[in-house]
Amino acid sequence: MPQLDFSIFPSQFFWLCISFFCMLFIMSRFIIPKTAEMINLRKNKIDADLEEAAKLKQKVEVSLQKYNEALHKATEEANLSILKAKEELHQTIERRQTELNNELNRQIAESEKMIATTKKRAHEQIDDMVTEIVPEIIKKLGFSKISAKDIKSVLESNGD
Repeated sequence: MPQLDFSIFPSQFFWLCISFFCMLFIMSRFIIPKTAEMINLRKNKIDADLEEAAKLKQKVEVSLQKYNEALHKATEEANLSILKAKEELHQTIERRQTELNNELNRQIAESEKMIATTKKRAHEQIDDMVTEIVPEIIKKLGFSKISAKDIKSVLESNGD
C-alpha cells in the first residue's frame, strides 16, 4: 500500500495541507457565507411569518371579541323582544278576558232580565187563567157568593 510508505509521507502531508487549506478557503469564502445567508433568510422569513401570525392572531382575537359582544347584544335584544312580546301577549289576553267577562256579564244581565220578564208574563198569564177558571170551578162546587174580584184580590195579596 503506497499510502503507508513513509518515504512519500511528507509529500502526501504537504498536498493534504494544500488541499485542506484550499478547501477551507473555498468553503469560508463561498459556501459558508451562502449557507449562512440562506439560514438568515430562512430565519428572517420564519420571524416575519411568526410576526404576521401574531398580528393575525390578535386580529382574530379582536374579531372574536367583537363577535362575542355582538352575539351577547343580540341575545339580550332577543330576550328583551321575547319579554316584550310575552308582556304584550299577556296584556292582550287580560284585555280580551276582561272584554269576554264584560260581554258574558252583559249577556247574563240580559238573560236575567229576559227571565224576569218571562216569569212576570207567566205569572200574569197564570193569574189571568186562574181568574177565569176558578170562578167556574167555584160555581160548579156550589159557591156563588165568591166573585172574580175576590179571587183577583186574593191572588194579588199572595203575589206580593
